[in-house]
Amino acid sequence: MNLLIVESPSKAKTIEKYLGAGWRVIASVGHVRDLVPENGSVDTENKFKMKWQIMPGKEKQIKLITDELKKADAVYLASDPDREGEAIAWHLLDILKAKKLLKDKTVYRVAFHEITKKAVQAAIETPREIDKNLVDAYLVRRALDYLIGFGISPLLWRRNLGKSAGRVQSVAVKLVVDREKEIEEFKPVEYWSLESVCTAENTEFKAMLSKFDGQKQEKLSIQNQEQVDNILDKIGTPVLNATVVNIDKKKTNRKPAAPFTTSTLQQEASRKLYFSSKRTMSAAQHLYEQGLITYMRTDATNLNADAVAEIRNFIAREYGNDFLPQNPNVYATKSKNAQEAHEAIRPTHFDAPAKNLSGDEAKLYELIWKRTIACQMKNAEFDSVAADIETENKIAVFHAVGSTRTFDGFMKVYTEDKDDEEDKKDTKLPPMNVGDVIKITELIPEQHFTQAPPRYTEASLVKKLEELGIGRPSTYATIMSTIVDREYVEQDKQRRFHPTNGGWVIASYLNKYFTDLVDVNFTAKTEDTLDDVSNGKQDKLTALENFWRPTNEMIDGARGIKTSDIIDEINDFMHKHLFADDNDKCPDCGAKLGIKLSKFGPFIGCENYPNCKYTKQLGKVDAAAQAQAAAAETRVKSDAVELGDGIEFRVGKFGPYVTDGGKNVAAKQYTAETITLEIARELLANAGKKAEPIKIGENPQTKKMIFFYPSGKFGAYISSNRVNVSVKSQPDLETAIKLINNKAQKK
Repeated sequence: MNLLIVESPSKAKTIEKYLGAGWRVIASVGHVRDLVPENGSVDTENKFKMKWQIMPGKEKQIKLITDELKKADAVYLASDPDREGEAIAWHLLDILKAKKLLKDKTVYRVAFHEITKKAVQAAIETPREIDKNLVDAYLVRRALDYLIGFGISPLLWRRNLGKSAGRVQSVAVKLVVDREKEIEEFKPVEYWSLESVCTAENTEFKAMLSKFDGQKQEKLSIQNQEQVDNILDKIGTPVLNATVVNIDKKKTNRKPAAPFTTSTLQQEASRKLYFSSKRTMSAAQHLYEQGLITYMRTDATNLNADAVAEIRNFIAREYGNDFLPQNPNVYATKSKNAQEAHEAIRPTHFDAPAKNLSGDEAKLYELIWKRTIACQMKNAEFDSVAADIETENKIAVFHAVGSTRTFDGFMKVYTEDKDDEEDKKDTKLPPMNVGDVIKITELIPEQHFTQAPPRYTEASLVKKLEELGIGRPSTYATIMSTIVDREYVEQDKQRRFHPTNGGWVIASYLNKYFTDLVDVNFTAKTEDTLDDVSNGKQDKLTALENFWRPTNEMIDGARGIKTSDIIDEINDFMHKHLFADDNDKCPDCGAKLGIKLSKFGPFIGCENYPNCKYTKQLGKVDAAAQAQAAAAETRVKSDAVELGDGIEFRVGKFGPYVTDGGKNVAAKQYTAETITLEIARELLANAGKKAEPIKIGENPQTKKMIFFYPSGKFGAYISSNRVNVSVKSQPDLETAIKLINNKAQKK
């Protein structure tokens, strides 16, 4: 009998069906061994020797493995094909050797990137040795995380600074805090745009001012109302003739996105499905274990030749050869990390989306399936037209752009958010030629303000970490959940990260006393070092020495710092956050206020303590927050509700409105809870247009026509015989008759 050990029980069941008689497949249920959780488990004075123990609760699993091993002739270690999976195989082998259970038994390491019968059998036919370089990279990473944890965490606990510090999580928290500082310190800049409503061939279209008095108009060229009024005066009456002075026609195309890597899957699942990174990876894990997708921890974008051939056959059969490029689309892998799986995340079969799935698994599988099919389809094609229109007095030039999709290509199957956004902008200009006379019927000036950078979401934070070279596919979900679980950040209803008070404190402390730990370049270099160990370019001990020496110096230096000095540094770092109006005087005695630390969390206190016992708890309704809210009244609010596609919902001086950064449209009938991206898009698209009523049909009771109005003062409504009823969307005739007649009876 052969024994094959995998990581998860559900995977074990699937594989045992493929292998049949003569095989026993059992699971380790993840890692089985870890460092002893005590000081000295990594001996920095003795070549970083590490002290291991069976993880609590895993004794039963180890007994099951050892019992089955006694009956086996050979053992196959088939943990996942990445650094952590290699480590699990190494731990198991080390445990079994220590128990002297491998006498006269052959041990094989096998790895597969998809759980299909073909892939599993191919892996068993081509076994290999455990990859020492991958194991060494794991050992370096585990030692570093342990040394940081046991080196810095006691300093945090002793001074009530935080729960823990981690090599990557600390950088993530610092990024969130730095973004919050940018937002708080941001000062909006006023600027104006000038849009013209033009008519040609009885078709109305819009054009933006692009040149005035010989000067090109940039985004911030018009800085105030006085300037825009001057421009309007010089252009003249809003009803005037203009001439087409330039036409630029071209064909453009848009390429399909590469198949999913771990990070792009998490980002797209967040945007399209509103999944957290943890939720995405849990669903992906289940899909992988059922043999439906390839391994879900990867930073590769390439597909194997057999998969590409299957995809191309499916496209030709289902959509026709017009959608099939002459040669397969090839996507280069940007990452140099060799320890991850060497193929993108894709379905294992392509005939159609998998059936018998439900919930998160069904949604995520459909996303992966569509993205994979689309990546091997032709580009989407567009006709683009740009026209420059000069006013009769030659003082101003307006620029109009039109674009229409002429061939769907990959967009027949799948679009990213950026594709959807571009589609919304697609407009068709009327036929025009150079020299044609155009009527400008209206000039629309609009005030804008520059906006603070947006807060991070899980998707954008994962993207930022990946751009900086921090973290790896197997770590993103853990990073996101850790910084939330440790209460260093919290998420609002729009899934944006806000640093907690504890997050501010830990970031300010580490920023001052552990500069390298939260420095993105240092952390990225550490990741590169781990990759070099994985690739055999650097040995384990050199990597550990090079990292531990400066880190240990920082820890030693931080031990002797007075708590009062630490608090002073934190106050300097957080001053703008705590006192947005610079009012840091105690209301009781007039002395200086500042942050204080306790086991219950940070709070604001008076420097005259204990003579003055004034305190103020930090929280959502504390003095600092109130001060920030008051300051926000005089500037564009940075806590606008982000709806997506760069569109936000805000409440301004004249009530609620939506904005895309270039256009503001009133939305008085909506709140932050009732507005949606679709509604906002419609409001922006219809801005400046008079909504034409739509005939629904005749009311047999009154013999009067019922009309549907898409927009009104209070939103969409239907009307007949002076009776109006608000509706969310256009109803059918039967529903409309009931609504109108019920309202008429109440009158």
